[in-house]
Amino acid sequence: MGNILVTASHFQTLCQDAIKLLERNGHRVILNDHDMPYYSFDELAVWAPEIDGAIIGMDQWNEAVFQLAPKLKILARFGVGVDNIDLEAAKRHGVQVVNAAGMNANAVAELAVAMILNCLRGIPQLYQRLTAGEWARAVGRDIQGKTVGLLGFGDIGGRVARKLSGMDVRLMAYDPYPNQEKAQSLGVVLADMDTILSQSDIVSIHMPSIPATYHVMNQEAFRRMKAGSWLINTARGALVDTEALIDAVTCGHLAGAALDVFEQEPLPLDAPVLHTPGILCTPHAGAETVETYQSISMMTAQAVIDSLNGKTPQNWLNK
Repeated sequence: MGNILVTASHFQTLCQDAIKLLERNGHRVILNDHDMPYYSFDELAVWAPEIDGAIIGMDQWNEAVFQLAPKLKILARFGVGVDNIDLEAAKRHGVQVVNAAGMNANAVAELAVAMILNCLRGIPQLYQRLTAGEWARAVGRDIQGKTVGLLGFGDIGGRVARKLSGMDVRLMAYDPYPNQEKAQSLGVVLADMDTILSQSDIVSIHMPSIPATYHVMNQEAFRRMKAGSWLINTARGALVDTEALIDAVTCGHLAGAALDVFEQEPLPLDAPVLHTPGILCTPHAGAETVETYQSISMMTAQAVIDSLNGKTPQNWLNK
């Protein structure tokens, strides 16, 4: 029935049920043979003329690509953020865009909590020093008694709060559309952004990447953060001015940071942020769990099937 390009990574190994679902419905699945969820424009151009649908990672889908894909009916983002898709261009070309909202929320929230604990206890550094032959029992910090401020209090931010609620921390959150009922149920104090920055020992970002949030964490924002605090970003790289963050950590105003997302991905090996003591980096691995791959792959596969059958797909974003 249709050719379905998959640029999301690990589909062959972790998403066999979704592949079988697509094939049972008569579709041919063209799998990503990369280790990363990125196709270049030239790689997309090879397949674009042939495909009817695509389950995509972080590759750029813009006017130039859509012009090469006259048969394309649906893009299913293997994740939540769609800042790599020109939604208006997709609409002009009759391409439905869906995402997997909520499907990776638990995995990302768990990584955020893990990063907080890693920052406080320096677990990666302890391991590195131990494997280098040092028995260096560095003194860390308890999470108990700390104030954790959440910038963004949607699904992921709420899950982070729920997971931290049993750790004897003070929870605060800023959100432009605050959910008072949810905050009350989780023991979260809603506050403005200045209050979050000035009072939090750990600031964890859970905002969408939109023009209004570009570099929301900039030099001025870091100045307003509490001295000796930490920044966690598992949301989007464009939310943080990386140069300003490096300066804030290097000068000692911030104790450190943990980043899973970057403005340029994959991150070049010579990127300064990779070589800044006090900044822990991971390769956009927030959603990288077996359970998340299973749930997202089945949801996106079903969305593709529904769209090509003339039905309304789940999470259609550009109606």
